[in-house]
Amino acid sequence: MVLVLVWVLPWSRISWGKITLQPSEVVTVTGEANTVEKNQLASFTAGVEAVNDNKDMAVDEVNKKVNDLIAAVKGFGIGDEDVQTQSISIYQSEESYFEGGVRKTRKGQWRVNNSIEITLRNIDRASELTDLLSSSGATNIYGPNFRMDEKNDAEKGLYEVAMRDAREKAESIARASGRKLGKVLSVNDGGTANTYPVYARMDLVGAGGGAPLEPGSSTVYKSMTVSFELK
Repeated sequence: MVLVLVWVLPWSRISWGKITLQPSEVVTVTGEANTVEKNQLASFTAGVEAVNDNKDMAVDEVNKKVNDLIAAVKGFGIGDEDVQTQSISIYQSEESYFEGGVRKTRKGQWRVNNSIEITLRNIDRASELTDLLSSSGATNIYGPNFRMDEKNDAEKGLYEVAMRDAREKAESIARASGRKLGKVLSVNDGGTANTYPVYARMDLVGAGGGAPLEPGSSTVYKSMTVSFELK
């Protein structure tokens, strides 16, 4: 009888439905943590400029000046990895003049610029470096801009605090809904953000004096999104 039924029944027309596992009820929260740390790095931008009727002479002048500038910075103790070319520009200006009552333009002098970015890791020497750049022959100087070191360990200690904050939030939600908190189902790192004040000093050529500089502090912020099981 069973064999007959197996043979004659239209199995292809029978719908068996689907077997599915019901997902666990979850609560998802964001844990947060922050700390205030003293800024650890200072960055400067120093540039040189030359203006000449002859393009090659302007380029040669800038190259010499920037090489002297880099030599002075490295002699100060800045490593190769902390000196980086920021921008180079070579362009010919245009001059306006009137001829027969008509305004016309013609090619003028060549302007060549080269600037480097310098990272100072010993911020206690920021004032010294400022004075060095002021007397280095640089035609424009910007900085110092203080910030946190991206390789700092401050954020590592915030993971545990952020997870604890997430758990406390999830437990509050679970109690409010008459449930209990279960195991952690997923964790997503929300990344780290640094907020810090920027101190800028411009056109310091000839300033001298070793003015006191305050590096200030940065706030390191960590967040993570955590999903917990609800029982």
